[in-house]
Amino acid sequence: MDSTRQFPEHFFWGSSTAAAQVESAGNHPWRGLKALDGHVFLRTTNHEFQRAEDAEFIAKFGSVYRCGVDWSRLQTEPFGKFHPEVVEEYRNFFELLRQKGIRLMFVLHHFAHPNWFEAAGGWTREENIPMYLEYTRQCIKHFGEYVAYWNTFNEPNVYAMNAFVLGNFPPRKKGRLLTAGKVLENMGKAHDIAYKMIRDKSKREPIGISFNTAWFEGLNLPGKAVAAFVDWWFHRYAAKPFEKCDFWGLSYYAYMPFDPFPVDAISKADKLRRLGLEHDKMWGYKPEGLLRALRRFYKHYKKPIIITENGICTDDPQLRIRAIQDYTGMCRQAIQEGIDLRGYIHWSTWDNFEWHLGPTYRFGLVRVNLETMEREMTPAGEFYAELVAQ
Repeated sequence: MDSTRQFPEHFFWGSSTAAAQVESAGNHPWRGLKALDGHVFLRTTNHEFQRAEDAEFIAKFGSVYRCGVDWSRLQTEPFGKFHPEVVEEYRNFFELLRQKGIRLMFVLHHFAHPNWFEAAGGWTREENIPMYLEYTRQCIKHFGEYVAYWNTFNEPNVYAMNAFVLGNFPPRKKGRLLTAGKVLENMGKAHDIAYKMIRDKSKREPIGISFNTAWFEGLNLPGKAVAAFVDWWFHRYAAKPFEKCDFWGLSYYAYMPFDPFPVDAISKADKLRRLGLEHDKMWGYKPEGLLRALRRFYKHYKKPIIITENGICTDDPQLRIRAIQDYTGMCRQAIQEGIDLRGYIHWSTWDNFEWHLGPTYRFGLVRVNLETMEREMTPAGEFYAELVAQ
């Protein structure tokens, strides 16, 4: 695996989870939601009880751990002070990671926020932005010393599309394209102010957004028209409110053909097979789409890029190993082309509750037994650990 030598000295490796997906559900809108695989969004993976064990795995997967905190547990009312015992719980965990040489990429908002925020209208209302900013202020105060990189939001384009266009995420509204636009606008305003708040407190840590990318391709004339619109909305329109950043955090998972409707592997895997397209359990598989996204964003913005999420939804560790090889190969190619790529963060450290789909949609380098919550290193985890160690 000496191919890692082709990465520059400053290039870093890491892995990622999201608090809502690995901790028992707090008082947020995902709690109690029945997922596609029949599991109910409650227990997830017991992370809050197994932090020391999980830290051992995190330390094997590079020098950066990307994660967040459960806003709903920290702050149980608008503008309320963070609960000291929850602050202490997170600080103890972050201190443990620091002792192991792990730096944090801290995500302020990763699809989940308190029920009281949702009840006030959530991101559809501009007047709710100060609630997020007060939460941000207290995160900087209590956790800032552990943070090496900041993400103000995780994949706002995915959140807006799934919550207000496709209806997969709470509040599960469908076909509200104008509302989705308003949500992006409000998140963008919050991002700009949060950027200034963080920068006022620290001149060092880079502040960015985590933004999802995909490869949308039309298979016929109507499909080309739909794919072109989705591509513009998802990558250009949705990115505009977040251009004030030190780096672009990009995630990539999906190749999605349109005929004119989207063809995914969740409901139309047989169609992907008939088209001769490789896929995982969720989407078409085309690793070259990552290189395509890196080229597009670097050409357009000329800013450093970090892969903030990348992985594959599969139960097969050999397939995950191949995906790691394919995707890191694309990163290597991007660097050789002169793209300023600073790091690669794999999704996910261990299996988690995959939002509206459920925990059987696995991304983990570490496998979680859903009955006992026992962790087991997979061959893919061992492969990635060896890769980053070199």
